[in-house]
Amino acid sequence: MIRRGLLVKFISDSAIVEDLETRQRIRCFLRGRFRRTKTKPLVGDIVEYADVGNSAVIESILKRRNELTRPKVANVDQVLAVFTIVKPSIEVFTVDTMLALIEDAALSTVIVINKVDLIEAAQKSKFEQIVKTYERLYPVHCVSAKTGKGLAELRELFKGKISVLAGPSGVGKSTLLNSLSPSLHLKTSEVSPKTGRGRHTTTSAELLELPTGGWVVDTPGFALLDLSHLNVERLKYLWPEFRQSGECLFSDCVHIDEPGCTIKKQVETGQISPSRYESYRKLYFSILERSEK
Repeated sequence: MIRRGLLVKFISDSAIVEDLETRQRIRCFLRGRFRRTKTKPLVGDIVEYADVGNSAVIESILKRRNELTRPKVANVDQVLAVFTIVKPSIEVFTVDTMLALIEDAALSTVIVINKVDLIEAAQKSKFEQIVKTYERLYPVHCVSAKTGKGLAELRELFKGKISVLAGPSGVGKSTLLNSLSPSLHLKTSEVSPKTGRGRHTTTSAELLELPTGGWVVDTPGFALLDLSHLNVERLKYLWPEFRQSGECLFSDCVHIDEPGCTIKKQVETGQISPSRYESYRKLYFSILERSEK
């Protein structure tokens, strides 16, 4: 008998599937044809499985609503992009690259700035500027897993949705999840005082159910941001502030050196963040250099 389930975790050569009706979790193996066709299910997939003797096998993968490439998860409703101002200090270029990757996957984005309890007076101006920059574009939540600031609002965000918690290692993704649901007991790690970076504490993507409702994908660190599939023509559509601006003089303007560029004018007047525009330029020339090679 064919049944349907939600793929919540991989274990070695098998996967854990939660039956959509009974909520029972079953260990399922993959049919050989998945290996032959180089097809692999993702965490978040709805799959069809069947009992075969003393085990169960995944027979097929239902059509995905969406797919995020890094981390590789399917059928998500929103991505919570987590970063920190201190311990570690995450560069805005890293944040902007991550946001571009999420935009490319056409997923809803929420920005979470964690460890705000560690922000000192000297860093307050930088913090306020960063919040001002990004809250024009996305919902921004400033939280502290240590003090509990903002956690009640985060719980509401997860309800009834499948969410991805993504961000560089060391920003406290697992700690945040433990604060939201202590029963998860996720492994955490301190930021290295030598490198200023965190170590990966999650080794594989896993779909976790929160007691207040909703699912979240705890993922390995988001340190490797792969935009190799993008071309320079596509890149400009991944900046929402560019899409919201008026038309440039030329319809194929890529907002670099063209005359009559509305985007560059709005950067000069402060309507568009200079730091966001610099991130765009840096990515543009990086992609251009790669394509020329």
